[in-house]
Amino acid sequence: MEHYARSIIPVIEYNYENFTALERTIADFFIQNKKKRDFSAKAVSERLFVSEASLSRFAKKCGFRGYREFIYQYEDTFREKKTRPFADNTKRVLDTYQELLNKAYNLADEKKFQKIAGMLTRAEKIFVCGVGSSGIASRETELRFMRIGLNINSLVDRDMIRMRAVFQNASSLVIGFSMKGETEEVQYMLREAKRRGAKCILVTARNNPDCLEYCDEIILVPALDNLEYGDVISPQFPILVMMDLLYTYCLEENKERIDAFLEDTAKALKK
Repeated sequence: MEHYARSIIPVIEYNYENFTALERTIADFFIQNKKKRDFSAKAVSERLFVSEASLSRFAKKCGFRGYREFIYQYEDTFREKKTRPFADNTKRVLDTYQELLNKAYNLADEKKFQKIAGMLTRAEKIFVCGVGSSGIASRETELRFMRIGLNINSLVDRDMIRMRAVFQNASSLVIGFSMKGETEEVQYMLREAKRRGAKCILVTARNNPDCLEYCDEIILVPALDNLEYGDVISPQFPILVMMDLLYTYCLEENKERIDAFLEDTAKALKK
């Protein structure tokens, strides 16, 4: 499981909602394609009945300087993969985790993690909220970050999330977990907290620029279709992966002080 395939498919997927109808046709081709072929601008434009200029605009919306840079990275998708002698059920679970880890690898933004880690260590009080599987991730995040001395509380009850929203101020930092970015209580918490001067972060699988109206930062997490059903792996896993990455950056903010907290909490947990 040490193999991490460099892929830009997650980049395409997380920008999908921002594409025009024509750009979605291009996106669908690259997402659904499973074999190496002629990916030159001329060949693809003729295949999809689009202009080469449209391919260039599509690539730029994905964050690349142009189509040539985009296709250079896209071709990495077709590196030879090792087969693994596992039973179908085992392989299905492990492959699901591997796919999510590959996506996390491509979505991880080190500069953003460094910035947010600084925000966390400077905040006087931190609230992390979510419902359902996101609520489970919220509780785990509280327990994990509490150990390094952060004043953090998790909110998982819908009414409590709404009530605590009105008590936020400039000394607060709020982190909202919502895979689809549509949980009403989480949106309310972030909007109300932002209006009252708090720093706000949304952790989501949807790259919706409109969320920046009430969020200082957005952390994109990997996702798969129907992951919320939890029929293969725990649906909170993608959030926890990104929180673990963020945790490592927090450890570097004030290492001596944090090491002391970790030692103290470890002693407190000993029976």
